[in-house]
Amino acid sequence: MFEKAAEFSALRESSGGEFKGILTKLDYLQRMSRRAVVAEIGERMDSGGALHATAAAMGPMTPIGVARLSKKMFDGEDLTPLWRELIGKYVYEPNDAAALMDLATIEQLFGNREDGLARQAEALEICRLYRSPDPTRSPGLKLLALAAPGDMSANTPLEFLLQESDVALETLYIVPGFPLPAPLPQHDVAFLAIGEADENSAALAAIESALPHWPRPVINTPSRIAALSRQRLHAALADAPGVAIPATQRVDRAALAGLAADTLSLGDLLADGQFPIIARPVDSHAGRGLQKLDDGAAVRAYLGAQPEAQFYISRFIDYRGPDGLFRKYRIVFIAGRPYACHMAISNQWMIYYLNANMKESAAKRAEEARFMRDFDDDFAARHAASLGAIAARVGLDYFGIDCGETADGRLLVFEADIAMIVHAMDSVEVYPYKAPQMRKVFAAFCAMLHRRSGRTEVPA
Repeated sequence: MFEKAAEFSALRESSGGEFKGILTKLDYLQRMSRRAVVAEIGERMDSGGALHATAAAMGPMTPIGVARLSKKMFDGEDLTPLWRELIGKYVYEPNDAAALMDLATIEQLFGNREDGLARQAEALEICRLYRSPDPTRSPGLKLLALAAPGDMSANTPLEFLLQESDVALETLYIVPGFPLPAPLPQHDVAFLAIGEADENSAALAAIESALPHWPRPVINTPSRIAALSRQRLHAALADAPGVAIPATQRVDRAALAGLAADTLSLGDLLADGQFPIIARPVDSHAGRGLQKLDDGAAVRAYLGAQPEAQFYISRFIDYRGPDGLFRKYRIVFIAGRPYACHMAISNQWMIYYLNANMKESAAKRAEEARFMRDFDDDFAARHAASLGAIAARVGLDYFGIDCGETADGRLLVFEADIAMIVHAMDSVEVYPYKAPQMRKVFAAFCAMLHRRSGRTEVPA
């Protein structure tokens, strides 16, 4: 952040005296609205009057996109020069919605979530329809994604799934207070990409009311997505054969405070409640605020660190293997069939692929390679009844689960979502086994899109 501040100061000085005496802090410029910036330095920067363009009047814009920007950063490329260029456009070309969306993505990749969401909101004031970079092959299918405003975990990351495909992707953002465009953008099939979250309920409801009149097939349904909340997922899968899923309860801050003060017992909050428990803020992802709490004192300390008002709690299940290591699997379901996406191995219960040090361990990578290679005949065969029940009860054409295995061999489900990141960004030199598996996943996804569109030509 400090490096970016210095660079923006240099950019500001190089632009002449226009900013002097107007903007004294980088943070002020970054956080204020685009319209306020233009108002302060004068609409002379936009003499064509494009400032007054509206989202409804704009056609699709084409940003660099989440997948390409993520790949650049994943590969170690310094995105600061591009960030600097986009900040310049933010000031001097305020109606470049594509640049604003790319700036929103880069800010999030830099860890500046709130700045990213602010830039995205400004982009959506200008344009709500975005075209992803053209597919590498001649377009054979037009896909319209229906997305909600939010961070990079809010929607299905379709750009990753469609790499090297023949699918032309446009994304329409469903923004509260704005009606759907009439007519809708041309498409062969629509994909509801909005993940389950409290903040997405209005967008999902808007799509639900429009579905009876939708002109083309729609993949995924709002009610099924809403059923992926942690409480409702437990209710759906609690008696599924071979599945372990601890009861999850949504509680407010006062309830946790009562638990910390010993005025409430854990049994008052959780049907199968016993310490240790897992707590996380509602709508949190990627481990934000996730913690194992061993007793009331730990709950008290947790509340001191977490400002949120609503939390999910569930019983902690120790899922380490005989060798003392924890294994977490990511599996996606495409038209009911499970596909392996990754496996992470760690001595910590809270596993993410990047903190599992898979890159540093040849033994771990070899085990992941076996998991992917033998998935259909080994993991999927052992858990066939469980995976089949999950696919049927969730009832979505596309979704993913993160899961483990209990000591007694059951499939331990951590969560299900349609917005899990599935990608092929890893080094082919370090992970030579991943690219073939991900091509298999991507091909299955594209084939499903073609079938659901009703078109007869399905890519091999």
